[in-house]
Amino acid sequence: MTKIQKILIANRGEIAVRIMRSCREMGIRAAAVYSEADRLSAHVLAADEAYPIGPAAAAQSYLNMDAILEAARKSGADAVHPGYGFFAENADFAQRVEDSGLIFIGPSPQTIRLMGSKTEARKTMMDAGVPVVPGAREALASVEEAQQVIEYLGGFPVLIKAAAGGGGKGMRLVREAKELPRALEAAKGEALKAFGDAAVYVEKFIESPKHIEIQIFADRRGDAVHLWERDCSIQRRHQKVIEECPSAILTPEKRAEMGQVAVQAAKACRYSNAGTVEFLYDREGNFYFLEMNTRLQVEHPVTEMVMGMDLVKLQIRVAEGHPLPFRQEDLRPRGHAIECRINAEDVFNNFVPSTGKISYLKLPEGPGVRVDSGVGLHSEISRFYDPIAAKLVVWAETRPEAIARMKRALGELRIEGIDTTAPFCLRVLDHPEFQQGNFNINFVDRYWQQMQQSLPDEAEAAEIIAAAIAYYRDHQSASTLSPSENANHAPALSPWKTRALKTMR
Repeated sequence: MTKIQKILIANRGEIAVRIMRSCREMGIRAAAVYSEADRLSAHVLAADEAYPIGPAAAAQSYLNMDAILEAARKSGADAVHPGYGFFAENADFAQRVEDSGLIFIGPSPQTIRLMGSKTEARKTMMDAGVPVVPGAREALASVEEAQQVIEYLGGFPVLIKAAAGGGGKGMRLVREAKELPRALEAAKGEALKAFGDAAVYVEKFIESPKHIEIQIFADRRGDAVHLWERDCSIQRRHQKVIEECPSAILTPEKRAEMGQVAVQAAKACRYSNAGTVEFLYDREGNFYFLEMNTRLQVEHPVTEMVMGMDLVKLQIRVAEGHPLPFRQEDLRPRGHAIECRINAEDVFNNFVPSTGKISYLKLPEGPGVRVDSGVGLHSEISRFYDPIAAKLVVWAETRPEAIARMKRALGELRIEGIDTTAPFCLRVLDHPEFQQGNFNINFVDRYWQQMQQSLPDEAEAAEIIAAAIAYYRDHQSASTLSPSENANHAPALSPWKTRALKTMR
């Protein structure tokens, strides 16, 4: 077995900082890479050493394979951790890392390539007996071929999906035959632009499912386990916003069944390291393989909180050649965890990106609260990268307690200078459908317009005014303004709280 001494982290932001923390606890040096826009970013300041890799645009820096590999060579790193996004699921990058004599902390290039093609992944799962959404085994060659597949599936509605990627790109819902030609061409064009591959396929559209994913882990000896599930159904434009572990609706029997199928899927593709098997879960309790993410997920902290483990440390140990330190029967999950993605977006303006410099920052604290962040005071949120400013995670013994704790933590969070998704998260947590666990992937489309128009209640109004007054008193000496004047002028009010207060007047 190899002992890793230094890891180059081929990423940025909160995930780079999060990996560095595990490295530091393991006595492993962490090397960062950075673009010109990120030269003073949190992940650069947190690293043991850092290397420039190009201009601000990701295509010329974080997606510049040669620059990252050259940085790895200069640093003398033993291994490369891709984080998520950028090259995390790029088989060519993983292969070049290995060809350079370095350890790629993730699955093999062969597995990444196999599961990166949605059509090949579907075929592999079908052959392994894993339940898959009914659909084509191959990419579509023409409208006529699509029509034949749809007829075999029993008709519309169907989804046209990109074969080479996910995240909603290259995806079109088709409810009628007359929509098919235009939807097919649009999906191909978007897939080519997003993934460099225009191949698309068709599958049956599952109405109003939940999005349930199973965290799996496998070692190089072929042993694999599942680490329970995450419910990721609160999504906007196919992007997850709130995730939780465990799901509020799965029975122990169904959880065990889905976990076993996920392990079966991992073994079918000879998986190693951390991965996630994603399923659609319909109203009748049936579940279908959606895709496999061959990397660490953004939402992995909720699993860590419930399982009581560090998945990044486990990734590194498996990459060194160690066997899994436990068996399935050894795992003892406890409690409930929720994650809210604090994205730099204006939720009152169709979630458009919010750029600018953070002028004030106060992160929540207290029992059961964790913040994974890649920003600090005066950090610049630019248009070049992912809008995640931080991930707010809470743990409690029960789901209702976790919801209450998350609401408290969101109330303590103050970020000035940019808009964030915090008000969106608060509205979701307050909604009765969410509190009952009775929600699916259509929740945001169905309820958000109604939620953002709702007035703040009296208690929330008092909290807003109190926060404003407290901040003003902390930062303005010898203030002579009355409480009502403080409420009108205090700089502590974030954009969303300001709007809420104006709504009340």
